[in-house]
Amino acid sequence: MSDCLFCKMGSGEIKPDVVYEDEQLLAFRDIHPQAPMHVLIIPKRHVANLNDLDDALLGGLMLQTAAKIAGQLGYAESGYRTVFNCNDDGGQTVHHLHMHLLAGRQMHWPPG
Repeated sequence: MSDCLFCKMGSGEIKPDVVYEDEQLLAFRDIHPQAPMHVLIIPKRHVANLNDLDDALLGGLMLQTAAKIAGQLGYAESGYRTVFNCNDDGGQTVHHLHMHLLAGRQMHWPPG
């Protein structure tokens, strides 16, 4: 989608603070972090939300990538949280599928 912020990042048109990239995914630091480590992991191709994800391999790759990043940044042992928000009531503000990877502080439950 030509007007999608995350599509522009995935294509390289906009340069975020990248922590990981491969052919299918891009991971970058959130500009409004909610934890000492807050990374967003997105597919480079446009998928609007979790309801539209029709590729189980892509979803699994996103989860594996989260674990890899948490390990590389030193948070695998102490713990981290992954979150998908879906649509407006679920808290999704950019309508391009993305996973939040948060770490570096105690995560409380319920999240809110």
